Amino acid sequence: MEKNRTSLVSLFAIGFAGIMALTMSASAEMYVAGQAGVNFADRINSIAGTGGQAGVPDLDPRPNPDFDLQTSITFGGKIGYFPGHSWYGIEGEVFHTTPHIKSLDPEPGVHNPGIHMRVTTVGVNFIARYPGRTFQPYVGAGIGAGIAHIGDTSMTRSDSDVAAAWSVLVGLRAFVTPKIAVFGEYKYTGASLHFDQAFPPEAGFDAGGFSGNYRAQHILGGLSYHF
Repeated sequence: MEKNRTSLVSLFAIGFAGIMALTMSASAEMYVAGQAGVNFADRINSIAGTGGQAGVPDLDPRPNPDFDLQTSITFGGKIGYFPGHSWYGIEGEVFHTTPHIKSLDPEPGVHNPGIHMRVTTVGVNFIARYPGRTFQPYVGAGIGAGIAHIGDTSMTRSDSDVAAAWSVLVGLRAFVTPKIAVFGEYKYTGASLHFDQAFPPEAGFDAGGFSGNYRAQHILGGLSYHF
């Protein structure tokens, strides 16, 4: 965990240094924005045991199981910077969502409760846009950190992970005044999560957990104010 935190600090130090370098230009466009929408979470796939649970055959009797996730609300904010009226820029963002893991029923007659999960993503996006005065279509890609947490259940215990995260996005911004714009955005995000302390010790096994690849699709809308 300490290594992940150090990497996170390094990542945002690099991002901050990039923003500072951009602000040295003679003119610039900056904005702040709020966003909200829906997370159509796909699933956590490639599930595997970790620690004392590595290789345990009854983690889930199905081959290559997936953990289906619930659709949830997403909300967050952004700070963006474009040098001059250019076509490229950078933005920092944070958004939060709660794609709880659905109930796990691996076979008839066996019911495993779902797991409450929340994910906060903090990232830096690199944006390319058409710098129109009224409409600005844009695309982007980002890197950052996914801060995930699962809650206690009858079969798991509370655990957290900080993992490298990525995103790709496409959107359209429309100015309703010279300084205020509305936007719509599609974002696809992912991270490889490791909940290494999710399972309490059991007879014959040390404490362990599980890992998997988190994937989610977000449909977002928002309002931005441009300086």
